[in-house]
Amino acid sequence: MDLVSLAHPYGDFLHCLSLRISNSSTISKVIYTQNNPSYSSVLNASIHNTRFATPTTPKPYAIITPLKTSHVQSTIYCSKNHGFQLRIRSGGHDVEGVSYVSQVPFVVLDLVNFRDVKVDTKNEVAWVQSGATTGELYYGIASKTQTLGFPAGICHTIGIGGHLSGGGFGILGRKYGLAADHVIDVKLVDANGRVLNRKSMGEELFWAIRGGGGNTFGVVLAWKVKLVPVPPVVTVFTVNKNLEQNATKIFHRWQYIAHKLPNELFTAVWVMKVNSSQVGKKTVQAGFRGMFLGGVDELIPLIQHEFPELGLAKENCTQMSWVQSILYFGGLPIQPVNILLNRSALPVSSLKAKTDFVREPMSETGIEGFMNMFLEEEADFAITMIEAFGGRMDEIRENELPYPHRAGILFESTYIVQWTNEAEAGRYISWIRRLYSYMASYASKSPREAYYNYKDLDLGTNNIVGYTSYEQASVWGLKYFKNNFKRLVQIKTKVDPMNFFRNEQSTPPL
Repeated sequence: MDLVSLAHPYGDFLHCLSLRISNSSTISKVIYTQNNPSYSSVLNASIHNTRFATPTTPKPYAIITPLKTSHVQSTIYCSKNHGFQLRIRSGGHDVEGVSYVSQVPFVVLDLVNFRDVKVDTKNEVAWVQSGATTGELYYGIASKTQTLGFPAGICHTIGIGGHLSGGGFGILGRKYGLAADHVIDVKLVDANGRVLNRKSMGEELFWAIRGGGGNTFGVVLAWKVKLVPVPPVVTVFTVNKNLEQNATKIFHRWQYIAHKLPNELFTAVWVMKVNSSQVGKKTVQAGFRGMFLGGVDELIPLIQHEFPELGLAKENCTQMSWVQSILYFGGLPIQPVNILLNRSALPVSSLKAKTDFVREPMSETGIEGFMNMFLEEEADFAITMIEAFGGRMDEIRENELPYPHRAGILFESTYIVQWTNEAEAGRYISWIRRLYSYMASYASKSPREAYYNYKDLDLGTNNIVGYTSYEQASVWGLKYFKNNFKRLVQIKTKVDPMNFFRNEQSTPPL
């Protein structure tokens, strides 16, 4: 342990906190120090990237799991007065671990107890607390109505807090835009411990927190969201094509069609290595997947007309409810839907992710080279999820929210590589970096855009200690936020000039 942390007034911080959370029966449920027997299980409970759960990963001095707003205010007050950095965690899906890892003395504010979901079907709204998962929100909606949904992501264990604060794109995105586009009010605690809503914080800050990144402007405790109409029956499909079945040609064609299809139809292509029909051989598969807000009898003629190359047949399709389609896309059994409440339904692994937004179709040769990289050894557990944009995303202005990746984008690519042996992490990370540099000539340019919800510290970081200039932060900031970054910096300078809420890629003040 270095001298800095030895000299750190950790005891003073705990003393400050226990004075402010005076009810002693509560304290044991709120403060977990490193010598508490439950510390490790609380820390690891929502870590979804085991790359940041190794013995050498820096650990928080304490984990605070607030039960009420005043506990959040006290944690901010004591962290600030005793020099601890505060990391805020809502679901732990942060792919770079920044919500629960820091290089300086820090504590984690874990919103695991803030997980209420209140659905009001009459007014078509819901209040959802930041520590609830998308699955808990979906389940809350579906248990009350079959004709309302919410346009967020397909991974049901993601915390709402992080998801909404970075944008939130999912299978309803072409019809309704982002999750953040549907936030209509919030409850936030700022760096001074004030509890603010949309009216009291003003439209500038309200703009920034809907897509401008979590752990940056304050702690959002709850979000009021507008629900959207969905039909009682939707249709999903999967058509798998491997290299020997013309996957390259079909994908090449898909790029020209997918963003122009009716808004009711979302399609995606998932690329991964699979076993070939030849024994002992591997091939690359492109899985063409879709979700249509309507019945199969309407979908088939539509695809046959617009995209006959796919060869979609009735046996590739299944009709189900909107909430089941989330499970279908998430690779889970669609019955019973209460698996949406299971926070540990998905296996955890070590991973690295990167993203691109593509504005021009790739050439066939370009696609071939991309696919071939999946035949390499390091790609055994790699996947690229390619999601079509267009539709509603084309209609929303770039500066409507901090998330700028809207009109003119054909698709977003999310590259993910996973591994099991931590000692070999370097090999896999270098493979995904090679894949990313291969894609440079096909991706969007100046800036090469990236999606904040898949943070990528390769793009650049703030200084760990001391001041980070606008120029330095722009290196990564413009990729995530384009021209909205300047406005985020101005808002940050107003609401948190001392940069209390910060991490490796949080907007710095001027």
